[in-house]
Amino acid sequence: MVGDLFELIFFMWVVAICAFAPLGYFIYMYSMKSGEPFGDTEPHGDSESKVLDLAEALIHKVKGLLAKK
Repeated sequence: MVGDLFELIFFMWVVAICAFAPLGYFIYMYSMKSGEPFGDTEPHGDSESKVLDLAEALIHKVKGLLAKK
């Protein structure tokens, strides 16, 4: 009875370690690269994009139309 309980606890620990090992590895790698887990990435808004320019123009146009009403 007590042996079954220890066996259950042991296997629960094994499953928990296997389940959370990728998370621990990601946190370890994130802290090792000074907050850059995916390598060199650009902050948002620093890169030029036609889509972003069109979206910004559309937003300003809608704001202008709403301000006129």
